[in-house]
Amino acid sequence: MSSPPFCGIASFGRQEIRLTPIEGQSADVAVLGCPFDGSVSYRSGTRFGPRGVREQSLMLWGYHNALQVAPFDVLKVVDAGDVDVIPVDIAKTHSLIEAAASAWVEAGTTVLGLGGEHSVALPLLKAAAKKHGPLAVVHFDAHGDTWTEEYPGYPLSHGTPFIRAIEAGAIDTECYFQLGIRGPTYAASDYLDARALGAKIISADDVGERGVKSIVEEIRRQVGTKPLYISFDVDALDPAFAPGTGTPEIGGLTSREAVGLLRGLAGLNVVGADVVEVSPPYDPAAITSVLGANLAFEMLALMALSPSRKPPAGRA
Repeated sequence: MSSPPFCGIASFGRQEIRLTPIEGQSADVAVLGCPFDGSVSYRSGTRFGPRGVREQSLMLWGYHNALQVAPFDVLKVVDAGDVDVIPVDIAKTHSLIEAAASAWVEAGTTVLGLGGEHSVALPLLKAAAKKHGPLAVVHFDAHGDTWTEEYPGYPLSHGTPFIRAIEAGAIDTECYFQLGIRGPTYAASDYLDARALGAKIISADDVGERGVKSIVEEIRRQVGTKPLYISFDVDALDPAFAPGTGTPEIGGLTSREAVGLLRGLAGLNVVGADVVEVSPPYDPAAITSVLGANLAFEMLALMALSPSRKPPAGRA
């Protein structure tokens, strides 16, 4: 971190690059790129998201003042590179992502995924649930992503990851929160169907009216000590804060509200996370990539403060 941010190789936060687990060399968190955007319903470009987020992560100096923790000091974080996705085959790509994430999880490492479109959350969720069982989920998004089929006859897309994860038993539907939901839908039934699946919808308007503190208290009461997965689609934020995304919706969260909601989860048992839908081609000023890098840093801080984190032998 002593080099200026415009120098050197852009691994995430300038952390060690380690493409696979190494026996005898533990890691607490592996940052895994999932550069796939083959099923987007509007604007593509999120395949460049992991690269954009890594580049802007060089501005993460290391200390989180609000939570009073230095994640890179507390955690052994490695950059696990990118999964070799197949742009024309979502099922095979999901299989590759799940295998890569599972290898880390089985080695005792928490995976922080960088998308890519939101469909990549499905294999990441499944990999975490293999070890921890059904997961409490806090899902930031403008859209519910619980459609039965976004494209008739095709069960996998960036609009279906959470219904597929529920069907796979990866989500504890007693603790599934959707934050930031808003905008037009195909029909009134879209929200009703999501609620029928167990989703607790907290819209962007709810956040504005109720305030961050009230919502955080509700989530904390419900989640308790359960293993928690955080999935963050950057279109949960208003396009003023995240213009570089595939399906922007007006009236979203502010960046301050988003980080406030994340920081309110400190002390919960975070066992996995992702930041998805960053599309650098639609944001030449890199505002959205800066956002993505900082959201990932917020998640690392939560992982550093997770009560289940145990220091590897020989490291305090």
